[in-house]
Amino acid sequence: MSGSALSDPPPAPVLAIRDLHVSFPGKGWRAPRVDVLHGVSLDIRPGETVGLVGESGSGKTTIGRAVLGLVPVRSGAVEFRGERIEHASARRRRLLSRHLQVVFQDPYASLNPSIPVGDTLAEPLHAQGTPGREARRQVVDLLDRVALPGDAAHRLPREFSGGQRQRIAIARALAIGPELVVCDEPVSALDLTTQRTVLDLLLEIQEQTGVAYLFVSHDLSVVRYMSHRVNVIHRGRIVESGGAEQVTTAPRHPYTQRLLLSAPVADPTAQRARRTALAQRRAEESR
Repeated sequence: MSGSALSDPPPAPVLAIRDLHVSFPGKGWRAPRVDVLHGVSLDIRPGETVGLVGESGSGKTTIGRAVLGLVPVRSGAVEFRGERIEHASARRRRLLSRHLQVVFQDPYASLNPSIPVGDTLAEPLHAQGTPGREARRQVVDLLDRVALPGDAAHRLPREFSGGQRQRIAIARALAIGPELVVCDEPVSALDLTTQRTVLDLLLEIQEQTGVAYLFVSHDLSVVRYMSHRVNVIHRGRIVESGGAEQVTTAPRHPYTQRLLLSAPVADPTAQRARRTALAQRRAEESR
């Protein structure tokens, strides 16, 4: 390898979040606003998966929704390819959807139950000006990519299993070749075998296309399987970040250590040992 290759700078982030603050109105009249995110910063490079892990209510989903423009940002910056998008207009968001897509937790809720799958997949293609015949050809290719039969295009979402519906949602997100996909708990509603199938599909697609993922999950083992780097969020703050192997096997922050100890394992003896260690840690912290 040449010296110049060694000195090449890393690629610019496809997504950069800087000092992000989000707050929501409080419950009740005159109730103060509730701060949900407190100065969150992270970035994602092209072709990379960055995991975002935390318990329910930690703020991880809010980060993804802020990137997508689904929640208002109080302060801070969200940059996509160097462009500030945290206050992008609806028109600009429609144009950004060519490059920025999402896969939600519940595939059935994100699919129109009365529209055949083929029409759902063709919709973003038509929005980008793809002619009808070419759109139909691309739909067949998309279904093949996510390992669904060609006749799936003529069937309704209710005719598919949960794992198949999630594959349809992934196909729709990939239809127009995005640079970044926000994966918001994409396998949490699936059984373990189907989870593995969907995760492997996402990894295969990333290898083929170079798409980047922001992967949001409460499951440390899933995040470890998917991610190059991991950010751990607790009460709206990033408390630990680093390489996936280090963060998920030898974490430094007490909160990440608790997440690791509470994660289920297949071995009953090891699981009992983890639960004992977790109880001891909580007792020590409560003193």
